[in-house]
Amino acid sequence: MNDTTKYLLPEDRIPKVWYNIAADLPQPLEPVLHPGTGQPIGPDDLAPLFPMALIGQEVSVEREIEIPDPVRDVYKLWRPSPMIRARRLEEALDTPAKIYYKYEGVSPAGSHKPNTAVAQAFYNKEEGTKRLSTETGAGQWGSSLAFAGNLFGLPVDVFMVKVSFHQKPYRRAIMETYGARCVASPSEETEAGKAILAEHPDSTGSLGIAISEAVEVAAKNDDTKYSLGSVLNHVLLHQTVIGLEAIEQMDLAGDYPDIVIGCAGGGSNFAGLAFPFLGEKFRGGKAVRAIAVEPAACPTLSRGKFAYDFGDTAHLTPLVKMHTLGSTFVPPGFHAGGLRYHGMSPLVSHLKELGEIEALALNQIECFEAGVAFARCEGIVPAPESTHAVRAAIIEAEKCKEEGTGRTILFNLSGHGHFDMQAYTDFFAGKLTDIEYDEDLLTEALAGLPEVAAE
Repeated sequence: MNDTTKYLLPEDRIPKVWYNIAADLPQPLEPVLHPGTGQPIGPDDLAPLFPMALIGQEVSVEREIEIPDPVRDVYKLWRPSPMIRARRLEEALDTPAKIYYKYEGVSPAGSHKPNTAVAQAFYNKEEGTKRLSTETGAGQWGSSLAFAGNLFGLPVDVFMVKVSFHQKPYRRAIMETYGARCVASPSEETEAGKAILAEHPDSTGSLGIAISEAVEVAAKNDDTKYSLGSVLNHVLLHQTVIGLEAIEQMDLAGDYPDIVIGCAGGGSNFAGLAFPFLGEKFRGGKAVRAIAVEPAACPTLSRGKFAYDFGDTAHLTPLVKMHTLGSTFVPPGFHAGGLRYHGMSPLVSHLKELGEIEALALNQIECFEAGVAFARCEGIVPAPESTHAVRAAIIEAEKCKEEGTGRTILFNLSGHGHFDMQAYTDFFAGKLTDIEYDEDLLTEALAGLPEVAAE
């Protein structure tokens, strides 16, 4: 059997800049709108939530943004992350395809999320923020911001989607180990949470609800800022260290991907890998297929409407144009909690509308089957979210076998599943099902999209 091959970069090859795809878009993004006036927002509208450095990155069209030295110094704890050729998986599939994966599970928190958590904590500390509030789904983002907040001396309050709060107790434990406070959402600590519980006492929560609670805390406390783990431009910007490293590692391998794949909930790890490759394509380089893989039970890109919508359930956020299932839509409680978001990054949504990326919706059982097959070949147990990317890579490799063509596939293994083993226990016990979303609830949520004159 062929051995797995790792492509490693030395520490001094950590990227010195983040890549901003806004500089190379075929068409510019639609503006972010104020929910009250319907007009494009300015920096002052976002200042209660974010430090000015991040607001500047959110609206920047500069192709390269320098990574501060203190951020790069923290990155050295785990970056550059390895890119690995999955030769054992290739052999098990008997495919002519070459399969590579970029492994982000080597970070202290076990996923790609610290790439932006460290940057956000740094900029907040620089501008005098005393505390951070945030939401988390599966807990990977919450544990990452807890890790980063501790490094920069910032206490962190995490509102964790209730179904994941109970499904994933070890994610809560790691947040608390890093010093954060973790609260099940919806909670009685905010007006947004109380309103949801009054109407739905047994609510399992959603990322939209948890965002509302975290945003409310930041808006009401002058010493507190809000941190978001995906969706917004500056978050995706920070994640491009993944793809920038992967381009250099592909060069080491003497190869280049035909297909790049990432799971997609809000869009950050998919964008982190795909955007630098798409940028090369936009600047005249080799064309690549980019596939964003989402759960069939929350098919934002596949089934959602491209429209202006709120990023949260209580309508405390600005309006962004994105693929959305409606801000009031609550996805069913499947195990890939990090992918249970009603909206998709405006940048990812925009590229989908332009036909520059593809969307693929998969059911959770086939994804767990792929995750187990990958673990038995490559030795790494993927997070439930990451199994979606694994399954998509296997689908593409099987197509290569059927067609007799040898394409190169690169996917982002965005995190390990060591804190998600209850999901695998349920899978092996036959307790998992392919959950379907409620079509009536989706129709109701889409009917409630805000009316925007600009559309």
